[in-house]
Amino acid sequence: MHIRFSALQPSPAVAAALLSILLLAGIAAGHEGHRVAQLAVLALPALLCLRFPLKSRCWRICRLLVVSGTMGLFLVDGAVRAFLQAGYRALPDSSLVLAAVANTTPREIAEYVSSQKSGLLVAGLALLLAWVAATWLAAACNRHGAAVGRAGRWAMVLLALVCLVGLASKPWRRHHPLLFWPAWVQSVQALQHSWSDQREQRGALLANAHSAAARITLAAPSTVVLVLTDSVNRDNMSLYGYPRDTTPELQALRQSERDHLLVLRHAWSVEPSTVASLSGIFSFGARDQDDPVRDTHHLLALARAAGYRVWWLSNHDDIAIDQQHARLADFVAMNNREPGRSSSSLDGELLDDLDAALQDKASHKLIVVHLLGAHPHYHLRIPEAMRPFPDAPDAVDAEMLSEQRPAWLRSMRRTYDRAIRYHDSVVAQTLRLARLHAPQHGHAAWMFLSDHGQEVGHDIDHAGHSPGTMAGYRIPTLLWRQGKPFDHELARRPFRADWSGWVLADLMGLSWAGMDRSRNVLDPAYDWQAPQLAISMARYDH
Repeated sequence: MHIRFSALQPSPAVAAALLSILLLAGIAAGHEGHRVAQLAVLALPALLCLRFPLKSRCWRICRLLVVSGTMGLFLVDGAVRAFLQAGYRALPDSSLVLAAVANTTPREIAEYVSSQKSGLLVAGLALLLAWVAATWLAAACNRHGAAVGRAGRWAMVLLALVCLVGLASKPWRRHHPLLFWPAWVQSVQALQHSWSDQREQRGALLANAHSAAARITLAAPSTVVLVLTDSVNRDNMSLYGYPRDTTPELQALRQSERDHLLVLRHAWSVEPSTVASLSGIFSFGARDQDDPVRDTHHLLALARAAGYRVWWLSNHDDIAIDQQHARLADFVAMNNREPGRSSSSLDGELLDDLDAALQDKASHKLIVVHLLGAHPHYHLRIPEAMRPFPDAPDAVDAEMLSEQRPAWLRSMRRTYDRAIRYHDSVVAQTLRLARLHAPQHGHAAWMFLSDHGQEVGHDIDHAGHSPGTMAGYRIPTLLWRQGKPFDHELARRPFRADWSGWVLADLMGLSWAGMDRSRNVLDPAYDWQAPQLAISMARYDH
């Protein structure tokens, strides 16, 4: 008995439903949350075009090939992302994956495929079967050319408008496989080209440090911890007088440490973004993010040349930071595998790495801990189970209401404050660990500051990075050291983040040719000079 293949195909309605489910499952395998809906919208045009009646068999074949290819792209995209998430907890455009691919030779690729051949074979067969099924279902939809009814036409118009909105949105559009993967290849190639320049620059910075005869003036063992955070505005810290109790643990430490913990009241960033700010912090304010090395110094290069062992522990995923700063360290741990604002990696995950570094037997240690802090999106910077500051009116709400701030901004401020509260617990623990592992007969110090501030309804109706308001530059800065107490009159001095290197050099006991004591806020010779910001500032001491 002869059975035609077409008889095995389901009806167009059933085929369309099954194809949609298959495609959605493929997308969900590699994406999470709202991203699944965004990718579904981006894939929708391929499904919609199957419903347009075409009489020409040739055009229907062309349409089937296009739809089949498009479905294959989305399925492969989901499969690759699922593989990276399962094996490495990383996204394809994370620095981990980009760096691994950029630094991999064809021989290494062959060796990796050989070592993973069983798993890759099973995954490849599953992907092939999914694509064949998608093509078969698309063919069932494609073989009918019946006209669409009036209600169907209106539904298609509405769905087409949804597709246009998705395609018009750059944050959505860039995740389309047809756009994402060519851009990904370009990122890998750009990284390969930039590495040679960055390696040369790091080599030049180390050479500069040796030429300046960097040395350690402390005879005893020394441990210094630098905690750098992101997007924390001191105006939102109860340590600085904010009405909400956002920093109870740091306040408790200030009470217990008394003269050994210094809170600089008037600290300012000179840059409203991370990469530029870190360039200034580590180059003693002498180098912008895009400037060549010339004769400038880098704090990490000086520390290594003098004899410090350097760690860089990071919850960021940023190739520029990794190449310009982190790779100057002896040991690098990049915990975050999700680039961009959608990263949900929590800062507390770095505490174990810090504890391990502090227990290392090196006599002189510099440990840089780079936190995400309160970087947007704020709700991702705090554990889901942690909900301080219930949704009830308080003094902060009353003040924002009096300033006529909109409801969405008041809600955003509360979320930001919750992130600050969690952040307080992490930062306080870094100090406790530094204190716990301080050398018994040596020197220990800890410094904490933010790269820049954050506007959350302080000056304008805006939430986020803000180069045009003071909130974009207000930062916290705290110093702790073992043994020698601080003169708390120093807390009144204005401080700029791009001079942090001079303070850290003091805490580490570093010395080299060309040191400038006038930029060290702890030195009697300190000579404040106002920075040139993108906003007009009359005073920096309030």
